[in-house]
Amino acid sequence: MECALIHSNPWELLVATILSAQCTDVRVNMVTPGLFAKYPTMRDLANANLDELGQDIRSTGFYNNKAKSIQGAARTILRDFGGSVPQTMEELLTVPGAARKTANVVLGSGFGIASGVVVDTHMVRLSRRLDLTQESDPVKIERNLVKIIPQERWIAFSHQMIHHGRGLCAARKPRCGECPMNPDCYADDKAE
Repeated sequence: MECALIHSNPWELLVATILSAQCTDVRVNMVTPGLFAKYPTMRDLANANLDELGQDIRSTGFYNNKAKSIQGAARTILRDFGGSVPQTMEELLTVPGAARKTANVVLGSGFGIASGVVVDTHMVRLSRRLDLTQESDPVKIERNLVKIIPQERWIAFSHQMIHHGRGLCAARKPRCGECPMNPDCYADDKAE
């Protein structure tokens, strides 16, 4: 299972992950080819006109904040990391737009570094439905998951759960009848 965000390097993955907040990966994958054609380098995004950049990513929602985060990320990485996306959680967390979820995506899918488990909205829902945690805070959920999932499985587990949450185990209408885990699942909101 691979990352659903199309990218060719860790920088593109970081930008795509910032854009994916409150937006579908499908929409992000529609926007990024044009974005990276217009701004092919990190320096191009660091020097972009912020209003124009916002319009370029408008369809992803929250475009003004995302434009500031992308430009801030480019400037921070150029200034503090010599233009290379950092490869540690601690360093990535200093980059605008990169909280734990984003950092785990970039480290895992961009560098193959299992630093933690990606906890997005799907992971929150599924972890609770499958009784892997009782927590609702993403940081606490991640803390619980890394205790029970072997580290060598963290990257794949994240992608598998997110894929399952998008496909079968949706928030509003879970397709329980098609789910291979149905016989063992006892979620309160299970669809019969």
